[in-house]
Amino acid sequence: MKIRYGENCAESFQILDYGQKLLIDNIEISLHPAGHILGSAQILINKNGYKFAVTGDYKTKKDPTTNEFELLKCNTLITEATFGLPIFKHPNPKDEILKILKSKKLNKEKNHLIGVYALGKAQRLVKLFRENGFDDIIYIHGSLEKINNYYLTQGIKLGNLKKINSKEFSKLKNEIILAPPSALRDRWSRKLGDVILSKASGWMNIKQRVKQSSIEVPLIISDHSDWNEITDTIKNTQAENIWVTHGREDGIVHWCKTQGLNSIPLALVGRNEDSEL
Repeated sequence: MKIRYGENCAESFQILDYGQKLLIDNIEISLHPAGHILGSAQILINKNGYKFAVTGDYKTKKDPTTNEFELLKCNTLITEATFGLPIFKHPNPKDEILKILKSKKLNKEKNHLIGVYALGKAQRLVKLFRENGFDDIIYIHGSLEKINNYYLTQGIKLGNLKKINSKEFSKLKNEIILAPPSALRDRWSRKLGDVILSKASGWMNIKQRVKQSSIEVPLIISDHSDWNEITDTIKNTQAENIWVTHGREDGIVHWCKTQGLNSIPLALVGRNEDSEL
């Protein structure tokens, strides 16, 4: 929070380790890994043995850049539903990364510019490249540097990264460059000349979005759970009440009812369903 919003972004801070219990008015509160990004947490609320679990943003698939999702058995589950429709079934991230590596071999005169969120997605993509044998320099937009450096302090190795210097723009060829999505079409990216545009997001599953963004190599890599992950989590928590928020509430609510579960949608004012870290 301090890296993103400044040292004084809150008047005071109270830090809880995962699993540490905090008692407020006889209500026990603890935080548990959500698997979304580094430091993301679910909230478990326990009142006299009745348990509420609030997932926040989460994914259950393994990711070496974050803590692994912890399944919480509970009575009532509040789950996100960003990708809560059956059409959203995220492919293997390795197969998606290989799209870039194959394209790089075929287009040796062009750079690949990939849109990634600075927190979580950028570091995950770098790690995926490293896991799939790409050890060369990965160039980054300056806005990614602070978060990358924090990940390094947490023991997450990202290999050889280099912040792009404006003097280098014309010299780069056949390189991989990571930048925030907002930079894909601004003056900064135009200095790179003719590039192959890519973006890493679960929304790249929607062809119309890919077309609207002029993305040539869409990477369906999400830090949110897909349909199968959400429905499996609901079943495995053994909760009898399912409250659904942030995204495709109706699809999940309908599925829950077919499973004999009590379920209602929650509407949160100001939440944008398109947001995805």
